[in-house]
This record gives sequence, structure tokens and C-alpha cells, in this order.
Amino acid sequence: MRPDTPAENVDHAAEAARLERTAGLYPEDAEALLLRAAAHLELSGARPAATTLYDRLLSSAPGSPELENPSLVRALKASNLWEYDHEAEARAIIDGVRAAAPRDPAAWVIVAEALESHDELEAAHETLTEGARLLLTDGAEPSYSTHPLLYGRHRVRRMLGLPHDAWDALADTLHTMPVSLDELHDPKRVWSLGSDDPADLEAEISRLRAELGAYREALSRPFPVAMLHWPAGELTELLEAYPALAAEYPSYEEHLSTIEAALRELASSGTPNLGVVPGTVPSYEAFAASESASPADPSLLPQYATTLAARGLAVAWPPQRGAACWCGSGQAYGECHGSD
Repeated sequence: MRPDTPAENVDHAAEAARLERTAGLYPEDAEALLLRAAAHLELSGARPAATTLYDRLLSSAPGSPELENPSLVRALKASNLWEYDHEAEARAIIDGVRAAAPRDPAAWVIVAEALESHDELEAAHETLTEGARLLLTDGAEPSYSTHPLLYGRHRVRRMLGLPHDAWDALADTLHTMPVSLDELHDPKRVWSLGSDDPADLEAEISRLRAELGAYREALSRPFPVAMLHWPAGELTELLEAYPALAAEYPSYEEHLSTIEAALRELASSGTPNLGVVPGTVPSYEAFAASESASPADPSLLPQYATTLAARGLAVAWPPQRGAACWCGSGQAYGECHGSD
């Protein structure tokens, strides 16, 4: 169940409790599951309980898996705190997130939207601009994850009455809906809602439909089309336990090459939102057991990859410029599998 499911179709408190129980069963997925649980708690109005979950993630016990995205958790916590009048603490956390300069666009967008929703437009603009400077420095095509950063900055600049700059122009080119960003982000749009002119109301309905189309398009991409990657040690263990899978993985090097080639082929065919998801033998065996299937069955592998991706464990492909390669070599992607 997605957190954005309409309230009349879901008991958000019950769904949060279910996700918490699931996180206890799958501690390696606790971060993604508890973040979804916190979202349901916020939607149910239980904001203090959501903060408790964010604190639980940020103060993990020794020996627990490290957070993959602590800045995102802090950003969500700050946004939630501000909504129930803990402004001073929220501001302090937002300042900390900005100072940490996270490489994840979502953290920048969330803190900027928190500022924007409380009429801190100048601070929101500064935040989005800082994120853009950090993540959009090489002139390459922006990754899908950075689009909300550019769209949010475009919206705030329209609210401030600032002229278009190069990043606003880039946002315009990335936006594919029938109604332009300038129309969608026009501060005067609200005036049409009080108009007695049917033409004004009809125009506003068209804009809202375009916004809804963009929102639905984003929701239709809940996780990437993910390729399954077995780290070297895991692949060795997998083939020792299930020799029948050797036909799928003749060698580790070929396994890596196959992943990169498949991703490039998908990208060239226009498939969006690609990713790589790492597998482990214990979680694969648990998945096979849940499906009442044998881990030696190769048809189970793509299902396993999809399940891991749905839990938020996929890494976006291609990595951003300067980021580490998805294969785990420690080299930059451009110097490893991203090299022609």
C-alpha cells in the first residue's frame, strides 16, 4: 500500500503498524519500510508518532545496518516537526541538512518545500539553488531524480517574481506536460478560482488536469526497472549452494558486463528509471521460501530483483558524474563500467 493512497481507501494507522512489523522481520529493509510507515502516520495525523520513527532510524542501535540516506530521514523529520509547531527544532535540522550537502536531490527538495510551505520563499530558493549547484554541475542530461529540484526552483522563482535563468530554461525543456511550467507556476492562478467567467474556470481545470497527469506519471515510477547484481562473495556463495544457476552466471566479470550491457540497451530503447539492485544469498533464500519455490530456479531471479527494487533498495543507473560505480569496485563510474 502506497502512502499516497486516498485516506478513504486505507487505514493509515493500521498500515503503519503493519510496516513496522515487517521492518522487524526484515531489518535489512528497515529504513525503507519505516519511512513508509512514518508517511502513513503523518497522513493519519499522528505526527509525534512519525517523529518517533524518524528518531528510531537516526539512533539505530550498535550493530544495526547504517542508514543509506540519513539526510533524507532528517529532512523528513524536520518537515514533520514544523507541521506540529516545533519550528525552532525543524529550522535547526534544515540548517544541518543544508550544511551536510547531501548528494540525494530528495533531501534538498523536502527541506525547501518545508520552507516554502511556511512562506520562507527566499530561503527555499537559496536551498534549491544550493542543491542545483551541487548536483547539476557537468552540463549532462539531469537524472530523473533531479527533476523535482529544478521544477521546485522554477516554482519558487515564479512566486518571487524573478526572471528566468538557465536552470529555469532547463526545467522548461524537461517538462513534457501540455501546460507549460510558467502556467502551472503562475502565482496569479489562484485568482481564477474566484472568477465568475466560465472560461477562466475551464482554463484552470485544464491546468489542474495537467498537474494531475504529471503527478500520476511520477507515481507510475515507484521503483526502477532493476537489474540484479550479485557482489563477488555473494555470487560465489550462490553458485556453491545452487550449481544449477552457473548457466546464468558463467563468471563474475561476465555477470557485471551483462548488467551494464542490458542497462545500456534498455536506455537506448527509451526505457526510463533504470537501476541496479544488490542481492544476498540469505535474502534470496528467504524470498524463494516465501514463494514456495526452489532457489535453484532461474525464473525466480527477476522476481527477486523486482521485489528488492520495490523495497527501495535499487541504486539509480547511470550514477551521477563522479559517483562510485554500481559494481562496488570503489572507482568512479566513469572510470569503471561507465567508460566507453
